[in-house]
Amino acid sequence: MDFLPFTRPSIDEATIAGVAEVLRSGWITTGPKCRELEARLSERYGGRPVRLAASATGALEYALRVAGVGPGDEVITTPLSWVATANVVLTVGAQPVFVDVDRRTRNIDLDHVERAIGAKTRAIMPVDLAGLPVDRDRLYEIARRHSLRVIEDAAQAMGSRWADREIGSTGDLVALSFHANKNFTTAEGGCLVLNTEADARLFEKLRLQGVTRLADGEMDVDIVGYKHNLTDVAAAIGLGQLPHLDAFNRRRAELAARYFDRIDPALGLELPLPDDPGGPGRSNWHMFQPLLPLSRLSLARGEFIEAMKTRGIGIGVHYPAMHRFTLYRRMGWKDGDFPNAEAIGASTVTLPLFPAMRDADVDRVCQALSEVIEPALRNRTA
Repeated sequence: MDFLPFTRPSIDEATIAGVAEVLRSGWITTGPKCRELEARLSERYGGRPVRLAASATGALEYALRVAGVGPGDEVITTPLSWVATANVVLTVGAQPVFVDVDRRTRNIDLDHVERAIGAKTRAIMPVDLAGLPVDRDRLYEIARRHSLRVIEDAAQAMGSRWADREIGSTGDLVALSFHANKNFTTAEGGCLVLNTEADARLFEKLRLQGVTRLADGEMDVDIVGYKHNLTDVAAAIGLGQLPHLDAFNRRRAELAARYFDRIDPALGLELPLPDDPGGPGRSNWHMFQPLLPLSRLSLARGEFIEAMKTRGIGIGVHYPAMHRFTLYRRMGWKDGDFPNAEAIGASTVTLPLFPAMRDADVDRVCQALSEVIEPALRNRTA
């Protein structure tokens, strides 16, 4: 039986040929393909400036720098995300301020955000976990009322929508990820959607050593920059991916709907929040993540993952609550600080979900879930 991973990129032959063309061209670092991809993305996001980076982590860091966030400042964010979300705040010398998540959406709880705002708060950094968008209307109402910048960690949300507007087409500074496991990939990479050409020029300097190239061939450096530029090899992958993004996301939605239909309710899994047909939010279904009913099971999460693996099915964990990591414990956070994030982080599992999957693959996963969980439920209650 073939192994079914929890994700796999969909790369067609035309995209592979495009990469080969770049390799043959002799220009493989940042160049015309990167400029073309930036232009295509800008078109998608209503003409807003878009600048590529070697990762969404770099895009987030530079977004903070563009927003003027630095030492002595605080940034409100969620503890339930890939650790880069908080790490970049530390990188610019600021302090992350965690607030708990909403149990159903698993996104940052905007009620808690209101309470966490203080004199040092400069920005809010929400995360669209698994592609489910945070309530943009309320988020920006809070930010406007308190004169805060918003750095949208939309790394997982390419193609998601709020109030019929694609994430990235509106808002403040929006970072998107093109990592290999994302809905749209350049193997590694990301971008920042900005508001002004002046901010875009600042981003360009930050991602390449602070350099400004002058018309006479000279150059100048007026700020400390870094090294986070994307290559044309990666951009060629993105140019091949972009025409398929909407179809990829439609297929993901179909597979998610099948999971909702086929997972046995008797297993006691807490399923993610489905799209509300009448609501403003639309997920891109980057991941499908039920929560295990660990208090009712006779096996631990690691044992569940191994049992699924023996049935040829890969399971991911996205994400542990990051305030429990050693780095953040040293800063004073402890177990019990954010009970919703901790409970979700301890019991979440990521099921296979990618466009090339067949309906039968979902059925196979659901059958394996029953085979693994049902005996564990019986053993716990025996």
